[in-house]
Amino acid sequence: MAAEHTPAAAPGTDGPTADTDTGGGRSGTGDASWPEPTRALLRERGVDAPRARRVVELLADGRAWRANELVRASAVAHTVVAELLRGLLACGEAREEEDTVRLERPRDYAGVPAPSAADPVAHLMAAHPGTLAELERAVAEGPASDLDLDHVAATAETALRRALFLATRFDLDGRTLLCVGDHDLTSVALTLVVPGARAVVVDLDERVLAHIDASADRLGLNITTHSADLRLGLPPTLHGAADVVFTDPPYTPDGVELFVRRGLEGMAEQRSGRVLLAYGASETTPRLAAATQSRFSRLQLLVEALWPDFNRYHGAESIGAASDLYVLRPLARSLPSSGGEDARVYSQGSNAREARVGGDPERAAAVLARVSGGTGEQGPEPLLVGSWPRGFEGAGRVRLSTWMKAPGPVHTHAVVDLTGGWERLAPRAALAAPTGTATVEVLVPSSSAWVRDRAGQEAFRSLVEPRFAVRFLRGFGADDLTCLRLTAPDVEAGSDTAGTLAAYVQGRAHGTLTSTLRAGLIEVTAALGRPVNKRTARHGVARAPGWVRGHTVVDLPEHRLRELPQVCAGLLAEVGEGADRSGH
Repeated sequence: MAAEHTPAAAPGTDGPTADTDTGGGRSGTGDASWPEPTRALLRERGVDAPRARRVVELLADGRAWRANELVRASAVAHTVVAELLRGLLACGEAREEEDTVRLERPRDYAGVPAPSAADPVAHLMAAHPGTLAELERAVAEGPASDLDLDHVAATAETALRRALFLATRFDLDGRTLLCVGDHDLTSVALTLVVPGARAVVVDLDERVLAHIDASADRLGLNITTHSADLRLGLPPTLHGAADVVFTDPPYTPDGVELFVRRGLEGMAEQRSGRVLLAYGASETTPRLAAATQSRFSRLQLLVEALWPDFNRYHGAESIGAASDLYVLRPLARSLPSSGGEDARVYSQGSNAREARVGGDPERAAAVLARVSGGTGEQGPEPLLVGSWPRGFEGAGRVRLSTWMKAPGPVHTHAVVDLTGGWERLAPRAALAAPTGTATVEVLVPSSSAWVRDRAGQEAFRSLVEPRFAVRFLRGFGADDLTCLRLTAPDVEAGSDTAGTLAAYVQGRAHGTLTSTLRAGLIEVTAALGRPVNKRTARHGVARAPGWVRGHTVVDLPEHRLRELPQVCAGLLAEVGEGADRSGH
């Protein structure tokens, strides 16, 4: 489709040059006088010759280039660059020096570079040196890419370009941008460029959320972060919260559709909002791009604009280390249904290849044979959470997405299958159990970071205590499985009031933190014989850290979840002092 930009004028002209020669070069661009072997290679590219010409223009500086360096500088796919280099070597126009290539006679390639299409934000970049410096620091200090999540890091310049495009294309002062995944720190860039904007980030990578929160705290930015596996849905508190959405999803068709869908779910006014999508595919795989773009029709989205090679990356050479920027406009009031829980979103890593225990009747039977509390006696059948095989009904079956979204029926015992690439959710899947659940058994691969060493086990404990005590049972039905057995501990009344309040809040994981903290304060202080009223509890919670608002335990980032017991202790101390001052 046509992009939303116009060709730049060639030097010394009033408009785009249309003067060409029969050899495929352009008058005034230098390539008309290039050696014939190189011109022949460009002619073979057909109408795509300008992309290959970028690579030759880079080589014309005379230095030795690695193929990946040419890819990143030209935004041309590695396959095309490699093919062109082989052609230049074969015809004697270039020579190989270890792992680099240079032109034999670079002086033969002197000339004015070919004109290129106008860039929508290049002219704005120079006015933001301080912002770029902050983004370069944030990118350098950020977490490494997680290949299991198909991460490839965008450059700091790309983050700033996105923010400038958003700031000039939309009125975001006093409005909200939802970032559906934000390894690239688009939220930080936008709120630096538009201080009056608010950004909300939802991501599965806890390191990303912690880094964004730390950057926002350091720079005084209005950003809130939420943890979620988007295959299971957008956190309910984010539905209808955003004016504009940005996403740079995994580049599988399922991944693009899922992340865009979640963005639409988070949009306040679909018909007036926009979804900005970073998506790239190699020019050698057009069918993949077509399969992905067909999903836009399914979602009733208009491709309102498209800017080629807008985003640049540290990696992703297979697609030219670049991706396009799409501006998508919703046309429908509602979305068609989707099976996100079963989608193959990621292209590599455990999320792409691991099978679930619940999908293997033999392994499922071996696991459930162990579910007896370790006593050898067959107790009541447990509630089965996840995709269990037919014939394994237990006391009922609940999809993982349902379990994570809302409080389910109370059962004393639940077994949650998180094999098959879901083990990141283990702490939240345990805390999602309704109040009154005495035992939760969570199945994860024995290779999971939660169980493979003491540090991981202690990290898990810190997220589920004080509500649950934990045992780690290896070889649970199979050598490669571990069961996290969580049980509600017996706590002496009044022995740890802050822990009691924290456990109360953890046991109501789907409720908003502001409401569960208020109710918990009233209940816990009443049990102590020093009750506070609703007004005192409300005022106390209003003075809690700002990140408390708009969250539930289920979507609270891990670094905040670890802070929850300290918040509870602080609230109890504050309302206690208030009660003393009022004479109660």
